[in-house]
Amino acid sequence: MKKILITGSNGQLGRAMNIELAGTEYELFNTDIAKGENIHPLDITNVDEVLGLVKEVRPYAIVNCAAYTAVDAQEKDVDMSYKINAIGPRNLAIAAREAGAKLLHISTDYVFSGDNDRPYIEFDKTGPVSTYGRTKLQGENFVREFAEDYFIVRTAWLYGDGKNFVKTMLRLSEDHDEVSVVCDQLGSPTSAKELAKALHYLLPTDNYGLFHGTCEGDTNWADFTEKIFKTANKKTRVNHVTTAEYKEMNPQSTDRPAYSILDNYMLRLTGGYKFADWEQAIEEYLGDMK
Repeated sequence: MKKILITGSNGQLGRAMNIELAGTEYELFNTDIAKGENIHPLDITNVDEVLGLVKEVRPYAIVNCAAYTAVDAQEKDVDMSYKINAIGPRNLAIAAREAGAKLLHISTDYVFSGDNDRPYIEFDKTGPVSTYGRTKLQGENFVREFAEDYFIVRTAWLYGDGKNFVKTMLRLSEDHDEVSVVCDQLGSPTSAKELAKALHYLLPTDNYGLFHGTCEGDTNWADFTEKIFKTANKKTRVNHVTTAEYKEMNPQSTDRPAYSILDNYMLRLTGGYKFADWEQAIEEYLGDMK
């Protein structure tokens, strides 16, 4: 069987990849920063540790699901952001090259400025406005520089088995009659399950390069919340507020891209792969939670 080394295996996407690849031709070697059941401890910011483990495991591919995603916290923790989101991918890229392994690296819509008037394709100019976006972009650059055979997949608005926006809204609905949610930030909510399917599709191919990977269609955070509540039969009212109004209520909030809609252009051009619609995906996710 072909070994797949997964970093960040205890996160939303790591868990989804374990479900997606279970019972397939792949043997999974799970790693995360902390040891857990069937999870080997690995600090991706330590190059010697990464090189040693990859040399020992000799994987067919490395799937990097590890990332520092606390957007607001990173503005005060820039060094750690660069270590995890940039140096970590660099180390994995070097190790993948030396082991002759493929590297599948996950990136983000935050590499863009968010001022577009049409969905971003892979060939559009980047321009991150936050530490998270800048460090993730540098991670992409390191993968391009040091890896031999790689896939970089940018996703957005991800939710799955773990802490996420959907679960936060459902929790708030338990003891709030109303919630205020931003209505002028646009994107495509994407289930980790759908993203894992796309990564599984790419893994055995030589279709290397940069891809966007989000569910089809788009919405805003407030309308997304209304869809969550309607599907889950919650009566909580959603107040639509602007980003400016939200920042008045939460002055420590970091700037987010106002327009985060990604076009899965390369997946369409190179193989015709298509994600599920975002509304279908959230209905399936909430159905699975029952």
